[in-house]
Amino acid sequence: MLVPRYLWTIGKNVWKRWKKRFFVLVQVSQYTFAMCSYREKKAEPQELLQLDGYTVDYTDPQPGLEGGRAFFNAVKEGDTVIFASDDEQDRILWVQAMYRATGQSHKPIPPTQVQKLNAKGGNVPQLDAPISQFYADRAQKHGMDEFISANPCMFDHATLFEMLQRLTLDHRLNDSYSCLGWFSPGQVFVLDEYCARYGTRGCHRHLCYLNDLLERAENGAMIDPTLLHYSFAFCASHVHGNRPDGIGTVTVEEKERFEEIKERLRILLENQITHFRYCFPFGRPEGALKATLSLLERVLMKDIVTPVPQEEVKVVIRKCLEKAALVNYTRLSEYAKIEENVGQLVTPAKKLEDTIRLAELVIEVLQQNEEHHAEAFAWWSDLMVEHAETFLSLFAVDMDAALETQAPDTWDSFPLFQLLNDFLRSDYNLLNGKFHKHLQDVFAPLVVRYVDLMESSIAQSIHRGFDRESWEPVNNGSGTSEDLFWKLDALQTFIRDLHWPEEEFAKHLEQRLKLMSSDMIESCVKRTRIAFEAKLQKTSRSTDFRVPQSICTMFNVMVDAKTQSTKLCSMEVGQERQYHSKIDELIEETVKEMITLMVAKFVTILEGVLSKLSRYDEGTLFSSFLSFTGVGEVLDRQERVVGSVRSGAMGEKPGMDLADAYVTFVRQSQDILRDKVNEEMYIERLFDCLVCLHVTSVTVLSYEKVLLAQVHEQPLEEMEQYIP
Repeated sequence: MLVPRYLWTIGKNVWKRWKKRFFVLVQVSQYTFAMCSYREKKAEPQELLQLDGYTVDYTDPQPGLEGGRAFFNAVKEGDTVIFASDDEQDRILWVQAMYRATGQSHKPIPPTQVQKLNAKGGNVPQLDAPISQFYADRAQKHGMDEFISANPCMFDHATLFEMLQRLTLDHRLNDSYSCLGWFSPGQVFVLDEYCARYGTRGCHRHLCYLNDLLERAENGAMIDPTLLHYSFAFCASHVHGNRPDGIGTVTVEEKERFEEIKERLRILLENQITHFRYCFPFGRPEGALKATLSLLERVLMKDIVTPVPQEEVKVVIRKCLEKAALVNYTRLSEYAKIEENVGQLVTPAKKLEDTIRLAELVIEVLQQNEEHHAEAFAWWSDLMVEHAETFLSLFAVDMDAALETQAPDTWDSFPLFQLLNDFLRSDYNLLNGKFHKHLQDVFAPLVVRYVDLMESSIAQSIHRGFDRESWEPVNNGSGTSEDLFWKLDALQTFIRDLHWPEEEFAKHLEQRLKLMSSDMIESCVKRTRIAFEAKLQKTSRSTDFRVPQSICTMFNVMVDAKTQSTKLCSMEVGQERQYHSKIDELIEETVKEMITLMVAKFVTILEGVLSKLSRYDEGTLFSSFLSFTGVGEVLDRQERVVGSVRSGAMGEKPGMDLADAYVTFVRQSQDILRDKVNEEMYIERLFDCLVCLHVTSVTVLSYEKVLLAQVHEQPLEEMEQYIP
């Protein structure tokens, strides 16, 4: 379709009035064109003239027709249509377009060319004054008039087409990311028209196209591999003689050129696969990498029919991905500036920091490969796994070098292990792969050494802590016990967060930590038991004794130890719960012993009180004594007895102050224990023992008083009131 323009026109059957109209030359079908006139703002043509059978040529100005300066006409038997434009160049364009549309054998020659030809022949030129006066001949100005009037058979159209196609491609690639090497529909039409008019061979056309595309791709332009595939397949069908229509020819020169282009294309494709992260960033253009792999497989075929063995394709792709691993890691190292530190004095801490940062970038690259490129390599997923392992093996060299510079007993490298291990555990293909096993081999000795040192450190802290323990309450226990349980929990949490991938070693670590926790808690319990007994021995044996804060803290240490043992010493594996059971039994036995020691302390005080009260009157003793021997219901009943004694029913007797002191001692001790000890069950057990102790003591003492009364011939009825 010619660019729409205004023309003056008049005809016999159409456009019967000389008038300026808006014309468009429209291609109706492959070989049919029509001149269509349009009204303003109308989509359908007002009138049209099919150009079949018409002959177009230049003409002189027509007398009596005003408007228009450059005339031409279209003549058919019985009909003549006269056109006029306001510009000579427009006339030339219209005539050339209508000449191609009509397919006429006569080629119109502009009047200026006729003048030149006549001048060469010696004849006097007939000047076209109106045209030459108003406009310069643009064709002559640009040197195109000789080409327009030349004989097409005298030119090498294969060479001219190659140049035309190259220049068209250069113009098209000004926006390479939009076109990717594809011609626009208008450009394709022009190239098709040239080939059809001047007999340019299709194989030659696509070989030139491939050559031009390869040159641009080798220089970094983005070319759609599907486009390369189409042209390559077209040329291959000619060279190998397997055209679908059964018709195809090829020259020797084209065949040789095809082999050369095929080799260049193979090298280009292998290079693109090697640099797939940079040629197809983030998988863009979509599907391009997959199409490149498909094209490589096509290029490796010996002919167009016989498929290439998959193993052969696999070998080529494996080699490309091995190179890709080196290319990717080299660029990544340059980006991370690791290479800048070579030859410089760098501290171990700085090296480790750089290695951790590099590890983060390595993981990011592998994740991007999986997200954006794994789909294209779906048929060769095992090769992508090998590529990842090769990539990680290159990183392993820098990682090992950085770890070798670290001090023997520093643990700053564990974050590196956690970072890499967490990523590898999440990838099914890399889990327990070559690099993963190497990572475990490197860090397993460090983990064992770390656990050894922590075990020694915790044991020393227990020894030093209990030696200078003040038994002041700290949270749920003492300062030493809180520090111990925190360290054990932190150590187990740290080892658990490593998520060691090898099941056997992970189980070994867990068992060792549980056993260590059991031993440490056992040591803590025993040291607390010893301190408890020593503390009681140093306290007063009179009714001035009050349960000290340190005694309550020791009870709380036992309570906390039992709670922590459930978390620190138990394992999910059936029989391994023996650690937890063992320490639980130890804690229970120790608590019983502590309660026994506490009761013994009360017994000692009680015996002292009873020995002092034995020289006073028995009646007064029993009435006072029974006021503090029980709890609950017994205590209430005996309180009433004491109240009646103090109100004068039995009279005030010697020993009451001592009895009151003992009652006060027991009550205050009970209050202290209830307030300071965290475990109610232990308090109840202690109180139960105390009640049994008091009742037993009163019963025994009452029996002795009865016997004594009989000796002194006291009435039995007087003594029975004191027996509970």
